[in-house]
Amino acid sequence: MSDPLRPRASLRTAVVWEVLKDALDRQAKAAPDGTLDVLDTGGGTGNFAVPVARLGHRVTVVDPSPDALFALERRAAEAGVTDRVRGVQGDAHGLLDVVPTGSYDVVLCHGVLEYVDDPAEGVRNVVGALRAAGTLSLLAAGRNGAVLARAIAGHFTEAQRGLADPEGRWGEGDPLPRRFTAEDLTTLVSAAGLEVASVHGVRVFADLVPGVLVDTEPGALEALLKLELAAAGLPAFHSIATQLHVLARRG
Repeated sequence: MSDPLRPRASLRTAVVWEVLKDALDRQAKAAPDGTLDVLDTGGGTGNFAVPVARLGHRVTVVDPSPDALFALERRAAEAGVTDRVRGVQGDAHGLLDVVPTGSYDVVLCHGVLEYVDDPAEGVRNVVGALRAAGTLSLLAAGRNGAVLARAIAGHFTEAQRGLADPEGRWGEGDPLPRRFTAEDLTTLVSAAGLEVASVHGVRVFADLVPGVLVDTEPGALEALLKLELAAAGLPAFHSIATQLHVLARRG
């Protein structure tokens, strides 16, 4: 996932970034100094962490990859936010062993639940890191969006497998261990004690439109971006989104 502030990358990240930035701004108004403590689980090289730090917040990134954390350090230095970004090696399973319980205003859990052994445990752990009035930003792969993408690509047998498979996988070559529906994610979040504030579809159209069209047709990128933002909050499009974003809060 690329930096959400770069134009071409915005097709994949704009919806999440808009929802997240609004949540950060709202919560920062209640903070004594306007600064939040943000935890980015599985944050890798800082694709969201660094832009969040640019807004003035303190960000801790937990990731199992030393290489990713090294790249995070370099990216933070280039952005001039080294003093506001900290990398910690770890994963969702042992999250509360490497970060203190109940210490973060906002927790990002993006692209993590697809890989953990127990998604329910993963959600409970990230929720455990939240403060009493904390906010969770959860992003995960959408099940039906993958089925649609395989069918449009002409891989009809794989699309059918994706429909039938309990984890939403379309075959042995599928790079993801599991995918989710919007109901799956909201159920996990609610079971962990949070109230769902919003659900958005991410990359509803972006992964289906030929890249050459977006790159060469004048105004196509901006028009597609506006379309993505317009469709994201409509429940009818959640089922075909490549990813699903859930924003949830305590209380």
